[in-house]
Amino acid sequence: MSNEQERLKRLRERQLTDRDPLVKQREFQRTTAQKERKASKKRYTLGEAWRTIPHIYRSPFTGLVFGVGVMVVLPILWDSEWAFWVAVGVTVFAIILGLVAGRAQDIRDELRDAIKH
Repeated sequence: MSNEQERLKRLRERQLTDRDPLVKQREFQRTTAQKERKASKKRYTLGEAWRTIPHIYRSPFTGLVFGVGVMVVLPILWDSEWAFWVAVGVTVFAIILGLVAGRAQDIRDELRDAIKH
């Protein structure tokens, strides 16, 4: 008799869960959570991080890297006491040029976004 009562109890619970409207909602939430977890496993690369930085910061940094390269190479090629100071001037000029170019690119992107919307 107890087996029969247990079976009826399980049957009753199964019928209640089948009629529960939240079951489908919970199943939907579970599957969407699994999809989000799967999508979030995608790696965030250095290139993606670099592209998220605004141009007004990226371009002067590029100018700085170029200027440091000039500071290293110019004294080797030009044996003069002025070589270092010319390289510093080139570095400052490259940074300023990067600022101007970066701001122009950001304005271009803002205008492109404004036109799309």
